[in-house]
Amino acid sequence: MSRLRERTTTPDRVAVIKALAHPTRLAIAERLIDGERCVCELHEEAGGDFSTISKHLALMVEAGWLIAEKRGPNVYYQLACNCLTDFLHCVDQLASSACCKPTKP
Repeated sequence: MSRLRERTTTPDRVAVIKALAHPTRLAIAERLIDGERCVCELHEEAGGDFSTISKHLALMVEAGWLIAEKRGPNVYYQLACNCLTDFLHCVDQLASSACCKPTKP
């Protein structure tokens, strides 16, 4: 393993970023920016199989993006950190090449 990789890439960082690297998980995270949602709402909005949505949510909880709270028969999810908006803004800048480029000295 290179020294660069040893210093800048940790398994935790990889897990956190990878947890958003699926269109459904990213859509779920974006919906949770506005506040918590019941798993039934997320399933309805995302579509697809309920067990698949549950697996996506479990992965996101494990990676640290979400907090799950059981209330009666329902589970509610919310973002664990409010930094998602800033993170997505940075991603949008990188994707559009609008991010500042280093200047030559």
